[in-house]
Amino acid sequence: MVVNPNKGLVYYKNELFTGFSTTYYPNNKKAESIQYIEGLRNGTFKKWYNDGKISYEANYSNGLLNGVSATWWRSGIKRSESYFKNGISDGIQKQWYKSGAIFKEITLVNGKEEGLQKAYRENGKIYNNYEAKNGRIFGLKRANLCYELDDEIVQYEK
Repeated sequence: MVVNPNKGLVYYKNELFTGFSTTYYPNNKKAESIQYIEGLRNGTFKKWYNDGKISYEANYSNGLLNGVSATWWRSGIKRSESYFKNGISDGIQKQWYKSGAIFKEITLVNGKEEGLQKAYRENGKIYNNYEAKNGRIFGLKRANLCYELDDEIVQYEK
């Protein structure tokens, strides 16, 4: 298979590729799998870690992301969840810490922040809380707390 990055199409033997593409790790476990129709991604695109656990899953239609796209930490805990319409982020996007605690909840409309946006510390305390309206931000964004939270454990790397 040959990918033409300028056109975003996949060719096989100089023809637009239609079929499934699957790659494998040296241990014969699947690495990724996707279907193409006339050179464009169509259907569910999946990636796995080399131990067989799912790492990524997204839906494509005519080469564009559509619907839910998700990633997972190696432990199997969900890492992120995003929604797309015709290749553009649209809807509530979420991210989680490795522990499974919620990290971010943002709302995108047509690829732009719109509505309530929140981010949390791993202990569940909110540290970003703002509203986006027509490209403007209202509320607390990128603020550094000047006090320690009661149940927060601060760790430093040396």
